[in-house]
Amino acid sequence: MREVVTMAAKDLKLLLRDRVGFFFTFFFPLIYCVFFGTVFSGGSGGSAKIKVLVVDEDESDGSRSFLAHLEKAQELQIERSSRDQALDRVRRGDRPAFVALPKGFGEARVRMFWGEPPTIETGMDPARQAEAGMIQGILARTMFEGMRDTFSNPLLLVERSRHWRGELQGSANLNADEKQRVDGFLSSLEVFLRAIPIISDVRSAGTSGGAHWEPFRIESIPVVRERKGPKNSYEVAFPQGIIWGVMGCATAFGISLVIERTKGTLIRLRMAPISRVQILGGKAGACFATILAIELALITIGIFIFRIRPSSFGLLFLGFLCVAVNFVGIMMLFSVLGKTEQAAAGLGWAIMLIMAMIGGGMIPQFFMPSWLQRISVISPIRWSLQAMDGAIWRQYTLSEMLLPCAVLVGTGVICFAIGAKAFQWTDA
Repeated sequence: MREVVTMAAKDLKLLLRDRVGFFFTFFFPLIYCVFFGTVFSGGSGGSAKIKVLVVDEDESDGSRSFLAHLEKAQELQIERSSRDQALDRVRRGDRPAFVALPKGFGEARVRMFWGEPPTIETGMDPARQAEAGMIQGILARTMFEGMRDTFSNPLLLVERSRHWRGELQGSANLNADEKQRVDGFLSSLEVFLRAIPIISDVRSAGTSGGAHWEPFRIESIPVVRERKGPKNSYEVAFPQGIIWGVMGCATAFGISLVIERTKGTLIRLRMAPISRVQILGGKAGACFATILAIELALITIGIFIFRIRPSSFGLLFLGFLCVAVNFVGIMMLFSVLGKTEQAAAGLGWAIMLIMAMIGGGMIPQFFMPSWLQRISVISPIRWSLQAMDGAIWRQYTLSEMLLPCAVLVGTGVICFAIGAKAFQWTDA
């Protein structure tokens, strides 16, 4: 065991002496994390439209007219949905709010002056209060725009007046004397509207004598947010940055084995009382320790500076261990890819970049097309990111972590066994 520790310490000293390699192993991943986290955090600027789900349960002319006005709002991007889907998507944080027009909405808009006012139901994400306030303001504006259109169109108002007079007698909110006065007013209004060619604008609308009149009502439906997504962009960027550090470490250790073979260092080590298993064990131990140090150092910076809050520290550490085992095996496999340092470095990084591209190391997996997500199962980087994301923001349980961890450990063991079997101890 002492020989293995000595070999590992030797490789760690060599890594620290290589300043360029040390920079790309420890500091480049941190730059990657901060840069892409900052870029993605600015992806939803204030000029972007608010995506709102709309549920039309009334499906009347009145509800369709209201939604037509609402879709013209430049601040909103409207998407039709069912109530259950809308509630679920807002609960999961996929949309900030939904707007529902219940049964009877259109009829209530026609009555306007008596009976129950038209009701708009809204479900808001409690974590996005600023957008919720803006949406309520837009809904009120849209309702008043519809009332303005009614009062600006004499023919439509005459038609509405006839409808109101027909509904007046059945109203329970007015007594007989009030009904008679309102009927007289509506009759006079019809005569007046027929006598003018057009009313082009309505400057103001008073409610004198109608202190209890409600033109519309907005009711809030409580939504309990179910957080399953990343709390900030750094929770997505840091696992990717960690992967780049791990990739650099595995490649560097794999190339170091090639260098030691080509320069005869392994021959001199074999002349010492050290077995081949101890030599490879020392190299694997140093690589494992370095990868684990990179993971822990970067996630510590993410936690204390960039407010990353892992859902489970225990599962995150388990994921880190499995990622380290996986890339130790990949390191061993890379050491047999080429006979020279240049060949091993070229082939190693070429394979790493391909695995990163299809595995989510460059673009987050949930941004990738579905066909590429299916192909990504062949990349160990995909499983590494899944293990880290699962412990940081996907809220994985232990049973859900078993699959990515098993794939990582299994791949690492197989790659190490193949690499150790094919490894050449001399350059002859």
